[in-house]
Amino acid sequence: MGQTVLKRQFLEGIQKDMATELSVAKPIGLVSATTGPAAKGRVVVPKAGSSADRNRPFQSHFVPFGTNKIHYVTAGEGKNTVVFVHCWAGNLGFWREQVPALADKARLVLIDLPGHGQSNGQLTGYSMDYFASAVLSVMQDARVDKATLVGHSMGGPVIYRVYEQAPERVAALVVFDAFLRRPQLPPDQAEQFIAPFRTPQYREFTRQFFGAMFLAPGTEALREWVLSQMVTTPQDVMLGAMEGMFSPAQPDWTLKKVDVPLLAINSKGQMWDADGENFIQSLSPQTEYHAMAGVGHWLMLERPTEFNAILTDMLRKFNLIAR
Repeated sequence: MGQTVLKRQFLEGIQKDMATELSVAKPIGLVSATTGPAAKGRVVVPKAGSSADRNRPFQSHFVPFGTNKIHYVTAGEGKNTVVFVHCWAGNLGFWREQVPALADKARLVLIDLPGHGQSNGQLTGYSMDYFASAVLSVMQDARVDKATLVGHSMGGPVIYRVYEQAPERVAALVVFDAFLRRPQLPPDQAEQFIAPFRTPQYREFTRQFFGAMFLAPGTEALREWVLSQMVTTPQDVMLGAMEGMFSPAQPDWTLKKVDVPLLAINSKGQMWDADGENFIQSLSPQTEYHAMAGVGHWLMLERPTEFNAILTDMLRKFNLIAR
């Protein structure tokens, strides 16, 4: 089955039978279910094992993780597996443009990290290692022995810790606009950055801070959709994950040298420079780096056709997906 047919099947399945109130111009994607006012603008994923789920080109699953459950979705098929890990306060629906492009080239596993999307979480302790352990639990449940791990933004530090915990399970690391090393902030500066997420105005701060990362004209509707997803994340999860990324009191997640391909696609001029590119190339004997101009932090959603072509070429170069 060709990519065009797979994409049409994927989109028709979503648009025909899912409860859809998507407010952006192109209503495609997977977004975690919710109820009440926060549900506006979301595409509801069918419950795992339901008849609606079984008839889709993707399936929804839950795996026990301690006292919680982690939600993930599988799509596509192939001898290679690609695991997608979303950003801070995101959900698996942020990969909505990549699923149709890759589902005929590999098996895809998309994860709602603990406390995000349909995955429930704990009250405290959202370290990058905690998230990484959840990814490994999903891989075990999905019977994935080895996979290419893809991470956007905070998803980068998460997949670095997966590699640290279980390098034999990782075929490659692929990051999009993600830090490779934890910023070395003095404790008082780190607290200044984290503190707004402790306040009752945390949603407003999230909208202002992350809304400014959409730089290109014409992305206003997409910006509103992304922000509407982010602000449904519980405050304790937002705060705990920020502490996990930036607090000096948390374990350092900086990526060390790796023995697998390390691929990166970044938005040019956002937070990357020549030093960042050189650092990437120092970490692995197999690296590929590409900077996209004229995009913001959610580059995979802003210009998906261009982004997917770059990503597909990278993955094929290292035999990580079918040709």
